[in-house]
Amino acid sequence: MPGFREFLARFRPAGSPGPAVGGAVPADRSAELAAELEPPLALLDDAAAEATAIREAASREAAARRRAATRQAERIVRTARERAPEVRRATAARLGEQDCAAAARADAAAEQALRETRERALPRTRDLAARLTAQAVRELTRPPGSGPDEPHRGTPWAPDGSPG
Repeated sequence: MPGFREFLARFRPAGSPGPAVGGAVPADRSAELAAELEPPLALLDDAAAEATAIREAASREAAARRRAATRQAERIVRTARERAPEVRRATAARLGEQDCAAAARADAAAEQALRETRERALPRTRDLAARLTAQAVRELTRPPGSGPDEPHRGTPWAPDGSPG
């Protein structure tokens, strides 16, 4: 059902204002608008079809690129898995060499510490050995039961050589 505006549009002049012309037909603005918009809309139909074709081509290319990327990723993973044992061996060898070097440094440091300890202990050892020998001689040469200043020590062996 046409609206009031369309009803009134039927009575618009068919031409420019002026004296009445015979046989004039009321103007059909809808047909004029449709005729006026049809060529640009037809161009838009062509542009829409071209956009659809471009989208489909882009979709196909994207799918092809995804497949290519997937194949490349699979090749990279396969290569990495094949090289992994070699890399592990090389790393283990390198770490083993580092450990050997660290052990050698630790051994050298221990040897140096041992030399320094021996150098410090040597002068003390002679004096200590002389005092211990003198004390052992005194205790061994003292007669049994001779004095209260004798330290109370159990004798591990009886004088006859049997366990005490």
